[in-house]
Amino acid sequence: MSTKTPACGWDQAVFRCGRCGAEHTATTEADYLKVVGAHGDAHAVWDRLNPIERDGITSILRTVLAAPDLAAELLALAERQPVGEDGR
Repeated sequence: MSTKTPACGWDQAVFRCGRCGAEHTATTEADYLKVVGAHGDAHAVWDRLNPIERDGITSILRTVLAAPDLAAELLALAERQPVGEDGR
């Protein structure tokens, strides 16, 4: 009787954050490392913000992420805007 042994490696890994309880599943090691890094970076940014800034960035992200064309135009506008000018 012959049984097939599974290939070496893994098929998925789950990252569980001990700080906020978020869970992310990755199917490759590279994706897992990317998820862990991005989540850690998000905590680092969030920790530097006060409650008003947190509300503001959350509102902005919801608007921009829902409209990729808007995000592209905002980035293009920012690149054309000289530093220190308000554009008025």
